[in-house]
Amino acid sequence: MENILPWFILKSVPGIGNHLFKRLIDRFNSPENVFEASGKDLLEVEGITPRLVAAVKQHKIRDSVKKDLDLVMKKGYKIVTMSDTDYPPLLLQIPDPPPFLYVFGSLNGSFKNIAVVGSRNATSYGISTTKRLCKDLASLKMTIVSGMAIGIDSAAHEGALMGKGNTIAVLGSGLEIVYPAENRKLFHMIAENGAVVSEFPLMTEPEAHNFPARNRIISGISLGTVVVEATKRSGSLITARFAAEQNREVFAIPGSIHSFKSTGTHTLIKQGAKLVEHAQDIMEELSNIIEAPFEKDKTGNETMERIPQLSSEESFVFEAIGPYPVHIDDLARKLSMKPGKLSSILLQLELKSIVHQSPGKLFSRAVME
Repeated sequence: MENILPWFILKSVPGIGNHLFKRLIDRFNSPENVFEASGKDLLEVEGITPRLVAAVKQHKIRDSVKKDLDLVMKKGYKIVTMSDTDYPPLLLQIPDPPPFLYVFGSLNGSFKNIAVVGSRNATSYGISTTKRLCKDLASLKMTIVSGMAIGIDSAAHEGALMGKGNTIAVLGSGLEIVYPAENRKLFHMIAENGAVVSEFPLMTEPEAHNFPARNRIISGISLGTVVVEATKRSGSLITARFAAEQNREVFAIPGSIHSFKSTGTHTLIKQGAKLVEHAQDIMEELSNIIEAPFEKDKTGNETMERIPQLSSEESFVFEAIGPYPVHIDDLARKLSMKPGKLSSILLQLELKSIVHQSPGKLFSRAVME
């Protein structure tokens, strides 16, 4: 657990949020190297100010960090950092991934994930449809991701378990605060057949402002997000918006035109979300993406694509590019990088055959042969 401590210390430095943390790791590879870096080198990282350099150099181990780590050890939870192989690879592609996740269960670097979210106050139609869809997806070896809330979220996890598949629950609280309390049994069943994860310290209460942050992980960890029964003001639409911003697929299951609980999902369909009736609708949409980032190693196991050695700047840009084409201007805004510099880096990535440019200055990861 000693190698975990620097991650907690850096995360606790005032002013070091997820965006800056990722830039620092991209530049220095580890928290230990960040602490050992000179002030001059630290200032070369975008967003780092002299005040933050001083804060990093004066870092101390907070008592709350020690207590949290002691409880992690006592309870048998895991800490999975961005440098670990078990860290979800898709999550590394978002601009502000959690530096580390608290994990109850096993992530196993899961990639073939699909998020399914929706109303807490769901109808019997929504519950039954969600369970059937997730059971079918689980039988097709997809991992179901949701937020373990009552209603559609719980039905999604239960459907995955019915299909004898894996499921991941992302919490808006710490692992020691099971919310809602009535899902405690489900909490343990998910951990036995996947993982319950959170970016929040173990004793964090389920406060309202935690849930939008939780939602970006649900979408970020997944190839696409399916919305079932959502009103126009539903929190599920926040997850769908994050998915779109992260260049992931957005799916929606239609409901009755007479039900206000489906107004949000119908709006998504009008805006271009793919209408879903069966699991195969999702599998057909994701088929090329599921196959592209993986290859078989000599043992026959799936491994992440092998890429050539990249500079820190090339890695920073490459990790921001997903399987879906993104315009260079959108990429520049996302990375806060000047277009000229970005264009030069993209050219280098194209020459290394790991990034593909489509007409209209759209860029995506190249399919590895």
